[in-house]
Amino acid sequence: MLDRIYIFGEEILRKKLKPVSEITDCEKALFDEMLKVMYKANGLGLAANQVGIDKLMCVIDAGGKIFKLANPKIIKKSGKYVMEEGCLSLPDIVIKVERAKELTCRALNENNETIEFEATGLLCRAIQHEIDHLNGKLIIDYAPFWKKVALHKRLQGLRKKV
Repeated sequence: MLDRIYIFGEEILRKKLKPVSEITDCEKALFDEMLKVMYKANGLGLAANQVGIDKLMCVIDAGGKIFKLANPKIIKKSGKYVMEEGCLSLPDIVIKVERAKELTCRALNENNETIEFEATGLLCRAIQHEIDHLNGKLIIDYAPFWKKVALHKRLQGLRKKV
């Protein structure tokens, strides 16, 4: 059972994760547990490393449609827009992040099928956010230097909790 969300300063959040070779009952159960943790924290997406799991897996609930993705990869993107984002691993911190407006994603779904789909809006942003997590990148990495300086004490406080 997954018991917590890992926060800034914990090593696994900066690690590139291992690909999933196939979706077994173990991965299906992990997807379901991740959704429970995500909903409990009022999130709309969660990557496996945020719960301490070294696998390229994430879950997203964008507008009531649930996505359970393994090895997600953006194969095409277009447009740009900036929006403030928060993160369950950086509590109470928001950063303006420029993301693609539209994308095409390829991934393995919970039925062990390779799927390809287009995304816009909130789903598009959430996919990019979660794929960043799976590659060891956090929203703080998008912050300008002055913002990082301004947040230094809060980030140190998060690190001390680790």
